[in-house]
Amino acid sequence: MACQLSFEERERLSQLYEDGESARAIAREFGRAPSTISRELRRNSEVGHYSAVVAQGKWLERRRQRPLVRKLERPAILDAVRGGLTRRWSPDQIAGRLRRAFPQCPAQWVSHQTIYTWLAALPLCERRHFRAFLRRGRPRRPRNDRRGCLPRQTPIGGRPAVVDRRQRYGDWEGDTIVGARQSGAVVTLVERRSGYLMTAKSCDRKSGRVGHKIRSRLGDLPPELRRTLTLDNGKEFADHERFAHQLDLAVYFAEPYCSWQRGTNEHTNGLLRQFLPKGTDLRQVSWQQLEHYTTLINDRPRKRLGYRTPAEILEPLVAIES
Repeated sequence: MACQLSFEERERLSQLYEDGESARAIAREFGRAPSTISRELRRNSEVGHYSAVVAQGKWLERRRQRPLVRKLERPAILDAVRGGLTRRWSPDQIAGRLRRAFPQCPAQWVSHQTIYTWLAALPLCERRHFRAFLRRGRPRRPRNDRRGCLPRQTPIGGRPAVVDRRQRYGDWEGDTIVGARQSGAVVTLVERRSGYLMTAKSCDRKSGRVGHKIRSRLGDLPPELRRTLTLDNGKEFADHERFAHQLDLAVYFAEPYCSWQRGTNEHTNGLLRQFLPKGTDLRQVSWQQLEHYTTLINDRPRKRLGYRTPAEILEPLVAIES
């Protein structure tokens, strides 16, 4: 509840005060602290008389004289915004996370548009620094992908409808990110419902090695959290029958040129590309760095999760099932 009294409350306060009610009795009726009523009477009364109109006028005058303190001039909010940006959270994610962290305190909230306005008003050097942490959407150029279908693959059309609805955990999408001049690869696995990301560094994209990385990541999960895996038609997944059998999960393949059928994985690869932009020599990226980037993404709040993070959703389930 706001600390300031409304004009209607001041009118009622005037009536009760003239009737001789004590500040404590008035506070009980208003559901406020007695100190709030005492302070109101002390600051806005004139010669022992309290008038709602006079009190409202005095409050408005003090408000006009009070220096304007913008939301992002408050140290706590500014630190939260700066910290979120450096962790590569979007302004919308920062704003949503503040609302979730302080549900009963709107004074701690800030809109995503306010953050963008604050960024635009920064000095050039500082503005460039923080804008470097934001994603920049670029149009995707069509690829002339001539890869053929892998043998004995199950098309995505045979995948259970429950996977599309994201009604359960354990349905994954997989892909690889390639470094400059084929300098290694990163295997990415994303859980569809939570958006949780697992990664593994590989020196190349040979099917045997990529299959081993998939087994090592998904194999640590309980069976209830590895139900299906949807991949593209890359030859690095030619070993799909072996890891499907060893992991006891169903593997499905998206149609060629239909990356939207693995939209969760494609989007998450875009998040990872913030840290590993195209042209990066992945041989120079240590597994500790890759794990750090993965943690940053899993600790990033998501709007569709009510601004919870993928780690907050999935990691407790892994602990419970284990």
